[in-house]
Amino acid sequence: MSKNDTRALSIGSFAVAVVAMFFAAMLLITRNNDKGTAATPAESSVETVTLNLASMKLEPAELTIPPAGANLKVVNVDAQVHALVIPDLGVNIPELQPGASVTVKIAKHAEGTFEMWCSVAGHKDAGMKGTVIVGTGGSSMDHTGSTGATMTWQEMDAQMLKRAQAFPAKTAGHGGDRLEPTVQADGTKQFDLVAKIVQWEVEPGKFVEAWTYNGVVPGPEIHVNVGDKVRIVLKNELPESTSLHLHGIQVPNNMDGVDPYTQPPTIPGDTFTYEFVAKAGVASTFATGIYHSHHDAQKQIPNGMFGAITIGEPGIPDVLKPMGYTSIAKSVNMVLNDSGTIGLSLNGKSFPATEPYTLKKDEVMLVNYYNEGLMGHPMHMHQPMGWVIAKDGVPLLTPMPTDTLWVAPGERYTVLYKAIEPGVWAWHCHILTHAEGEQGMFGMVTALIVEQ
Repeated sequence: MSKNDTRALSIGSFAVAVVAMFFAAMLLITRNNDKGTAATPAESSVETVTLNLASMKLEPAELTIPPAGANLKVVNVDAQVHALVIPDLGVNIPELQPGASVTVKIAKHAEGTFEMWCSVAGHKDAGMKGTVIVGTGGSSMDHTGSTGATMTWQEMDAQMLKRAQAFPAKTAGHGGDRLEPTVQADGTKQFDLVAKIVQWEVEPGKFVEAWTYNGVVPGPEIHVNVGDKVRIVLKNELPESTSLHLHGIQVPNNMDGVDPYTQPPTIPGDTFTYEFVAKAGVASTFATGIYHSHHDAQKQIPNGMFGAITIGEPGIPDVLKPMGYTSIAKSVNMVLNDSGTIGLSLNGKSFPATEPYTLKKDEVMLVNYYNEGLMGHPMHMHQPMGWVIAKDGVPLLTPMPTDTLWVAPGERYTVLYKAIEPGVWAWHCHILTHAEGEQGMFGMVTALIVEQ
């Protein structure tokens, strides 16, 4: 699989293209069904602080409340139900539906720092937690640079342009590169993986504690051919046990990586060896899978413990060849995430640090979509029409055309895109709260650059 072409556009040419994107269909729609009661004259002078319940995170994650008290407006800007508790401040907000909001009063309180989190099962461990500072310190700015303050349209446009011009922003670390095996005397291809925690730069200046394979997010791609003898040696340098599941890959039951059923957990400091013969999928000559943890998975996977594993190469369906799909110029694995410490991301990075992809006119790119998040994502390419040729590594009897493809957690889709018209074409999740707001584009956004 070829390396992604990361040739950047000049600021000027990208800015011109992005203006058109601003006036496209990516408009952030936030319903504000405020369930709180109207403020009395006395309450109207009390400061109102807004907290957004977003996709597996609180925005801002560090909230400042004046010692004199405040009205706390909690808004669910996500596509799933959330709730909020701040036990030390007496806040216990039951489940809020997507788009709903509620305002509660926080009384006068002594200065200090207190924990807050979403009380829906699993959401706290997935990263939906933060702190409340009662006092004058801290910052209420979220990860996209928005403070919630009202901007003029001129200020909004300027902020959007500045953020767009930063793309593609350089950050430390690059995940998903192909891992070369050590070939044993009997021909077995051995891949060594180390599970460990590192500081990972998701976007410029934003470092998070990532749980990784070999120190990168996603973990390195493991690629073999049908019939290969495969050995994966997992060393655990995490502070807790783990295991490795080869999702979508045919292996013996004792290699399935689901402790305590198929193996004991791999405790900190130990190793476990997985061995199998690489097989194609059902009615197929290839397989498209993903490896990830299957121990404390609601934390370990969203925090970064996932990587692509591919067996063989998918071919081009005969029905597409008369339409110019004759050869594949570039292959891309795109792993989606929306939670944990990594958050809204494509291949472990958030816009403007996501990676652009470049094709020449009429070239074809193969994309394997993987969803390792906690919710589905409708991935949308602005111009080139895609043809879905396989689902979960099984070829479709008839390729399916799409420009917006819903990818549920755990699913894999293989799609062919043919570059048609030169330009910068936005490529993003079409849940709009995952892609663009008043501060500009963020999260699950990248671009396909088509050159003449």
